[in-house]
Amino acid sequence: MKRMATTTIREKAHELIDSLPETAGWDDLAERARYLAAVQRGMEAADRGDFASPERVREMFAKWGVDV
Repeated sequence: MKRMATTTIREKAHELIDSLPETAGWDDLAERARYLAAVQRGMEAADRGDFASPERVREMFAKWGVDV
């Protein structure tokens, strides 16, 4: 069984590289790493309760003229 909570950045980097197709280039690696980092930041923000409520999202869309 994998140690998810104690995985080091080096281990994560190796897993990321191993998951890419053989034809992947540096740009593919960088894009995927940025994506995974953004997802991680989003999950951490959600865990802290730092996100917009559904009401706030509706207000923002209404302000932009989008009907939700």
